[in-house]
Amino acid sequence: MDRQRNVQFEALLDQYGYTHRLLAAAVNDAALEMFGKPGDCTDRHVRRWISGEVRWPWTRYLLPLEQIFDRPAQAMGFIPRGKHSANMPVPPSRPSPAPKEASVKRRRFFTASAATTVSLALGIDDTPSRGRLSMADVERVQAVIGRLDAHFFAIGGGPLLSICTIYVDRLRDALDGCAYGDRVARALHSSISALYASAGWAAHDTDDPAHAALLHTASLQSALLAGDPSAAGRAWSNLALQARIEGRHREAVQITRAALESRRTRQDPRIASLLHARLAIGQAKTSDRAGAARSLLAAERTYDRVNAAAPAPTWLAFLDEGELSGLAAIAHQAMGQFDRAEASTVQAVKLLPPSMRRSRAFYSVQLAELQLARGDRQRAAATVAALDHSSLDSRRISDRLAIVQRTLTT
Repeated sequence: MDRQRNVQFEALLDQYGYTHRLLAAAVNDAALEMFGKPGDCTDRHVRRWISGEVRWPWTRYLLPLEQIFDRPAQAMGFIPRGKHSANMPVPPSRPSPAPKEASVKRRRFFTASAATTVSLALGIDDTPSRGRLSMADVERVQAVIGRLDAHFFAIGGGPLLSICTIYVDRLRDALDGCAYGDRVARALHSSISALYASAGWAAHDTDDPAHAALLHTASLQSALLAGDPSAAGRAWSNLALQARIEGRHREAVQITRAALESRRTRQDPRIASLLHARLAIGQAKTSDRAGAARSLLAAERTYDRVNAAAPAPTWLAFLDEGELSGLAAIAHQAMGQFDRAEASTVQAVKLLPPSMRRSRAFYSVQLAELQLARGDRQRAAATVAALDHSSLDSRRISDRLAIVQRTLTT
């Protein structure tokens, strides 16, 4: 049978702003909602539907597609294999969502739209998957990653989880299909490590610790392939944070100490100061008050060695005196030093620049929590009132804020 391109379906992708990869991700998300388990759709499936190689996709893809584009399969240009295949089964009924679940679904819908918009704006699909790659291509990739980092600092994880994983797939295609030298290969692995790290933080923001742990581990693996001590230090730092989030505080201390044993890591004052500050939190959580005090002092002294004229890696743009004050506050709080914790948090909010909206929101919520813990409801209410959380897309922060607001109204 002659193959005929499905121009009708192709036009729908263009109309809705979907790339092949983004549509595949949307199909899998819809399948999860519809069938209770994630789909296995890839960009290759989408290409086969457009080319006409597959004229009538399997039901597990067609039903999500009908939901995404809000029209029957034949109105998307698909041609049934026979009279029985045209009789589409009714999608399995799912329990009616509770109000909170409905809110989550709406959030997913808006997140998918935002992911499409951000992905198109960044030009992710412009990365070649064939031909020869040069350092100029790598520089373009790194510029995209820089804009992704800035997006995270401004509003939080939001759609970045799907965008980062899509971009990782794109770069892996480039590694498999393109020709390049050793220097380009190392730089690509370093970029993939950065994307995995960003995806891990996005998963953290969506309160999915299991997924975040897998992504941070993948980030470390790519950093080791790249031979990039900065990327490895970032991955170790994230894995230590992940262990702390999951309540494994001794493991967090061990991971951070292992990272600081690297000479190359210790020689980078930005990464080293971040690791010392996070080590202090782990020591505070394990009741090592003297160790925590030494680590906080080491973080300050190490940060004093930062050359302000030298540009920081984009992922470390968040690290300044304000962030270090916020991290110190977490350590003080863990040691029961609530006066010092509140003072350090106030300093963090004061010093953080307006561009770091996510960090400012995080520490503003932390400040309100500390004020409530000390019984100062009036100041906590004022802190919440001054908090700008419009457009912020971090479930972890918004959930903590909601708890503070409920406490203030009871």
